[in-house]
Amino acid sequence: MSVYLNIIQIIISIALIAIIILQSKSAGLGRMFGGDSPIYRTRRGLEKTLFNLTIILGVIFFITSVLSVVVQS
Repeated sequence: MSVYLNIIQIIISIALIAIIILQSKSAGLGRMFGGDSPIYRTRRGLEKTLFNLTIILGVIFFITSVLSVVVQS
C-alpha cells in the first residue's frame, strides 16, 4: 500500500509543478518575480481553472502524505 501512495504522490507533485509553471507563464515574467499590477482583476476562464486545480491537487497531496505516514507507522 505504501508503494502505491508514493507513486500517487510523485504523480501529484509533477502535476502541481506543471500547473504552477503554467500559472506563472500566463501571468507574465514581471508578476512571477514579484512585480504586480496595482489593478485588481478577477480570475476568469483558464486562470480560474488552474487556480482551483492547484488547490485541489495540494489538498490531495496533503491527504496522501498523511496517509503515507499513517500506513508506515
